Amino acid sequence: MSQGKRIVLAARPVGEPKPSDFRIEEFTVPTPGQGEVLLRTIWLSLDPYMRGRMSEGPSYAAPVPIGGVMEGEAVSEVAASNNPDFAKGDIVRIRSGWQTHAISSGKGLIKVDPKLGPISTSIGVLGMPGMTAYTGLLDIGKPQEGETVVVAGASGAVGSAVGQIAKIKGARAVGIAGGKDKCDYVVKELGFDECLDHRETDFPAKLKFACPKGIDVYFENVGGAVFEAVFPLLNPFARVPVCGLIAHYNDTEAKPPKWAASMMRATLTKRLTFRGFIVSDFAARHGDFLRDMSAWVRDGKVKYKEFVTEGLESAPGAFMGLLKGANFGKQLVRVGQDKA
Repeated sequence: MSQGKRIVLAARPVGEPKPSDFRIEEFTVPTPGQGEVLLRTIWLSLDPYMRGRMSEGPSYAAPVPIGGVMEGEAVSEVAASNNPDFAKGDIVRIRSGWQTHAISSGKGLIKVDPKLGPISTSIGVLGMPGMTAYTGLLDIGKPQEGETVVVAGASGAVGSAVGQIAKIKGARAVGIAGGKDKCDYVVKELGFDECLDHRETDFPAKLKFACPKGIDVYFENVGGAVFEAVFPLLNPFARVPVCGLIAHYNDTEAKPPKWAASMMRATLTKRLTFRGFIVSDFAARHGDFLRDMSAWVRDGKVKYKEFVTEGLESAPGAFMGLLKGANFGKQLVRVGQDKA
């Protein structure tokens, strides 16, 4: 009988996750029962939200239990099927976590259409990250032609799509990223109007210079010092979709900013809109997203970059790097070989 591997949560991190918070285990690959399918993982998606799943604090989803398989979405091949809706060899998308094999009843399985693009894109630009960018920007940010859209994490899976969609809609796109290489990529390859390195000491002044008419939409992926530089530049009636706060995910205690009172006053006087969201809030928009985004990718209007590590064992290190901005593009782990 063949052996599979899985990575489980060994301990809840205090601050930044460390290698000992994860444990790799071997298990006997199970046989699917009546109505079930056996899945073989090909691609695993790593995303910042997983840090929240490692903690016990209240959130929009239950935490991963100690000893439980780490949370994550995967692209898998149906290796064996006793379910009439799925045939051996089908490629599917499923939240099966950090493991080489999984059993599914078929519930929650979504077939992947290879005609839309490489199957890895179904957990990238044509999957959750792409739809997060699409719905957060268009449904909350509502960019208008000629407005200025600023996006943090501009070289990442979500941020890169946000800026390109903003350009498609006729807005001016200003990105924020960590490092010259990422900023050059965002401008020269993705077509943003400008991109600023938040690591530079004069970042706030450069951001102000890059946004002479202020900021109409700020797509928040980061928080921290980046948000502090952006906030004074928000125009009246600016919209702020709050997608992520990666600068705070490893915080050990919640501390309100010293300037919270002035922030609330500006929110009132400028009539600002802040809205946090989870991509599932817009599930009804999936058809619109897939139609538009697949066309934009096909036509070269939206480009994407994948940052791949090899083997399930690489997932903990890749995830820890992701939280520090080590990735350049969508972070993926190649767990198994594509049958093609």
